[in-house]
Amino acid sequence: MLVIAAPGQGAQTPGFLSEWLKITSFADRLTWLSAVVGLDLAHYGTEADADTIRDTAIAQPLLVASALAIAHELFPDAEYGCGPADIVAGHSVGEIGAAALTGAINPEAAMVFVRERGQAMAAASAVQPTGMSAVIAGKPDDVLAAIEAAGLTPANYNGSGQIVAAGTLEQLKTLEDNPPARARVIPLSVAGAFHTVHMAPASRRLRLLAESIGTARPVTRLLSNRDGAVVESGAEYLDRMVDQVTNPVRWDLCMDTMASLGTTGLLELAPAGTLTGIAKRNLKGVELFNLNTPDQLDDARDFCARHSEAK
Repeated sequence: MLVIAAPGQGAQTPGFLSEWLKITSFADRLTWLSAVVGLDLAHYGTEADADTIRDTAIAQPLLVASALAIAHELFPDAEYGCGPADIVAGHSVGEIGAAALTGAINPEAAMVFVRERGQAMAAASAVQPTGMSAVIAGKPDDVLAAIEAAGLTPANYNGSGQIVAAGTLEQLKTLEDNPPARARVIPLSVAGAFHTVHMAPASRRLRLLAESIGTARPVTRLLSNRDGAVVESGAEYLDRMVDQVTNPVRWDLCMDTMASLGTTGLLELAPAGTLTGIAKRNLKGVELFNLNTPDQLDDARDFCARHSEAK
């Protein structure tokens, strides 16, 4: 049982597309996706520094475009970007890539949606300085109590050993100064308190945009960050993506669904490592693959062929 996973914001690193852009077909596809969003994604994926690609309005389109273009290189002959995947899931903004890979929305609609999402969330973040911090280890009840005491929101439930708190920078400093017992508080490379009430203006903007986006039934199992459910309607998935802007990411529940369906292999698209790192702690016995450079493509295809039940 094969899972293809697309990472969320914060996974981006300077230059992570440098080797991919040496492939003509990848460069051509990225040029097209850049035209759709009005950004030079090749520049941001190769030459831009960490602070530049931390900008929400840049990071989000960059991550979705990379997922779409890399999946096309992985499965060049497949009708849909998910290829032989039995399950597809994305973390936060990665959901948009996941939706396009499964045909729930088309790639161009995905890029327009993520462009507007990134811009709207950046604008919402500019109203007041906000951010996110990962709380590593500690007892879950103690972690949630400390997050609540600081006035923060548990924005991402990433399974055993990690909950992400979000809110104002002042609230995050309070949490850092008063961490839960036996836990570490690590600031994340994001520019706002995503998946909280701070993003309400972005949710309203996306709700209007979603009315004009066509949808279709996903061609394989598509998991939702809301509750880990398999969503069989493209329209419902789009509705959930709009709501997700102001609601917690339940990646823990997505992994529960992966486990219950019998997942044996999980491949994370570049920039890979975040989701496989979480899976290593939570999906015991599942083989993991980080696809970060094009020289891994043949091995990645072999990995997919070994685990896929949809051959």
